[in-house]
Amino acid sequence: MTASQPWTVGVLIADDDPLVRAGLSMMLRGAPDIRVVAEAGDGAEVLPLVSRHAPDVVLMDIRMPVMDGLSATEALRARAGAPEVVVLTTFDADEHVLRALRAGAAGFLLKDTPPEEIVDAVRQVARGLPVLSPAVTRRLIARVADTGRDRHRARALERLAALNDREREVALALAGGRSNAEIGALLHLSVPTVKTHVSGVLAKLGLNNRVQIALLVHDAGLLDDRE
Repeated sequence: MTASQPWTVGVLIADDDPLVRAGLSMMLRGAPDIRVVAEAGDGAEVLPLVSRHAPDVVLMDIRMPVMDGLSATEALRARAGAPEVVVLTTFDADEHVLRALRAGAAGFLLKDTPPEEIVDAVRQVARGLPVLSPAVTRRLIARVADTGRDRHRARALERLAALNDREREVALALAGGRSNAEIGALLHLSVPTVKTHVSGVLAKLGLNNRVQIALLVHDAGLLDDRE
């Protein structure tokens, strides 16, 4: 790529339905700043295709033969320099979405999401922004089965104990759905300082993105304690 050529977002589409792949491909190819670099019909094909084509974003279906999208996401995000993953799903698989988010997926899209929103979501994720609204996060958390809740809470609280007071305040505000600018206004910090604290939280907790911070705070029940 020459200096005069704009950067484009490379996307790999993983879905076992050829019609879905064709529809997504047609939709994304219509955007001048997005290119579809490869397509996979199964989760087992994703890792070698990522190694070969180095996409920036993977659109990952959940239900696929041989290797499902959740297992593929976990295997992919365990790699250094892995692309961002957006899970394609429906609301009747909330617990699966949570598993994908904990594995490091940047968010999820419903398969009936309007085309322009899917294109915009790909751009956002490529820039490092999660595609997950606070309202949807709360709905997902609320629908998780109660099994193991106390154990999850204790483990989450233990991990969050590694944060200092300011980092904890930032994590709580982030989990409440606030942007960096809103967190700065709330805590009387500059946006660059907020970004520094977010990076510090990610490093201390060994997490990949803001979504995982929000999930950990929810697991710890800290937002419930403030309500």
